[in-house]
Amino acid sequence: MRPVPVLMYHHVNPHEGDMVTVTPATFEQQMKYLNEAGYKTLTLDELLSYIKGDMVLQQKAVAVTFDDGWLDNYIYAFPVLQKYNIHASIFIVTDIIERASRAGGRPPAVVPTHRESKLLMQQGEGHLVFLNWDIAREMAQSGLVDFYSHAETHASCDFLSEPELSEELQTSKHVIEERLKKSCPFLFWPFGRYTTFAIAVAKKVGYRATFTTNHGIVTAGSDPFAIRRIVVKDNVRWFRSRMRIYSNHFLGRLYLKFKKK
Repeated sequence: MRPVPVLMYHHVNPHEGDMVTVTPATFEQQMKYLNEAGYKTLTLDELLSYIKGDMVLQQKAVAVTFDDGWLDNYIYAFPVLQKYNIHASIFIVTDIIERASRAGGRPPAVVPTHRESKLLMQQGEGHLVFLNWDIAREMAQSGLVDFYSHAETHASCDFLSEPELSEELQTSKHVIEERLKKSCPFLFWPFGRYTTFAIAVAKKVGYRATFTTNHGIVTAGSDPFAIRRIVVKDNVRWFRSRMRIYSNHFLGRLYLKFKKK
């Protein structure tokens, strides 16, 4: 069976060289490549079906994911997803988006850097850099973007007690389902940190799969509660070469055996 790379993005904005950022021009070329090379962009429901062996892929496939819920995903990435008919999933921190929705206000004329964005969030100005529910609904109604949990407050899930962890995971799931009127069976662990205990709590709460920062590709039979992903670099040539490698069963396994990234 064909392996599936699950791509991990954070920011898409013009700050070239910034942390966890891909520029709009590069992002467009990456999505254009997926479109023209004939990749099917999977929903996470489809990805889980593939993992469980319930779905056979007839073509190359990829899953596109974004972490956190930054506003620049709407400003710069969403129009490109629409242009090339690319499906994506965004893991959101519900407490931040709840506060952003209550604050309202207009976004800044210039999208801040990652460091500036974090400072604004710490200063209670998260509405200037994060999505709100109105924008999330607009994106979801396009049929191209789904929203899933990145926990309630972005607390690291590898040290919380069971009541704390249940609150962190269950509240986020419930809020997303209430605000967007759609099931939320998927979770990305904050900071990529989790334990076997955390996985047990996630299952108990009702999640069907969880995503990690562990590097690798997905195949039929992969552990749905430790889904690996590929951190995307701000480089079109790198992207094309890695997609060719990671979409090939033999080359992907051979490459990952000898390379960490």
